[in-house]
Amino acid sequence: MRCQITDPSLPEISGLVDLGERMVVMNDGGEQLSLSVLDSACRVVETRTAAVDPYDPEDLALGADGTFWLADIGDNTAVRSTVALLALRADGTAAVHRLTYPDGAHDAEALLLAPDGTPYVVTKEVLGSSGVYRPTAPLSTTAVVPMERVATVNMTLTGTPGGPVGRAGQLLVTGGAVAPDGHALALRTYTDAYVWPLSGSDVVGALAGTPVRIPLPESPQGEAISFTADSQQLLIASEGVPSDVVAVSVPSSSPPAATAEADEGGPLPSMADLTDSATSTTVTTVLTAAAVATVAVWIGSRLRRRP
Repeated sequence: MRCQITDPSLPEISGLVDLGERMVVMNDGGEQLSLSVLDSACRVVETRTAAVDPYDPEDLALGADGTFWLADIGDNTAVRSTVALLALRADGTAAVHRLTYPDGAHDAEALLLAPDGTPYVVTKEVLGSSGVYRPTAPLSTTAVVPMERVATVNMTLTGTPGGPVGRAGQLLVTGGAVAPDGHALALRTYTDAYVWPLSGSDVVGALAGTPVRIPLPESPQGEAISFTADSQQLLIASEGVPSDVVAVSVPSSSPPAATAEADEGGPLPSMADLTDSATSTTVTTVLTAAAVATVAVWIGSRLRRRP
């Protein structure tokens, strides 16, 4: 464990960027764009804000020019007509870039920012078949930019414990990161991380390969993930206070049960995985857990969000 976040102002960490001696974290929610800078002991040493009122920010990335990108892409009830990428520049100014999906609203919690600056949004799907979307034109502050679906990442059950929704949490993508040196990208669920080698800025090509799966330490609601500043490890955190910030090594090969695929529309998790009697898991169990979690998240979102 690197350190433990205990500050009561940070109860819902969903985005994380490691800077070495410092970390930058983002709360899920709030009434203004806000980032907290933490020292090596997880103490808040600086807060950066801007006069932007987000809807549901869920992930965080750092651009090559020092701009922090907040992915305002959460949509628990799938009702948003647009989502947004919020840019907090190094000079303290901010901008809002609105995007729309080509196939209706989606809930999403993961942002992959390619080395060339292209953003990719990865959706959070109950059955594990997550869409990967990117803008079809340069981002704009004056127009809504359409996105296109460029890949599908299929998560399947792994048996790793953790998260708020039981085994369903093994299928739900909750965060993403690209290594600072550009050699790899990662997606996480509530329970596992998946790492793909990256060549240049070819995120779609990378996701078409076979990832390394890393079972993560059990946590109540793990959503934040970052590569460490030296690009050698992963750094993870969970919602809730206190929250452990943990560095996780990336092995050279996957555990035997590794199961993640990416393609242009591959299969959903197999029925054998979902109905394996040896693990006492059924489709109903998975869907019920996901439904209960969705209702709970929806109630929470109604209490703290505004349309």
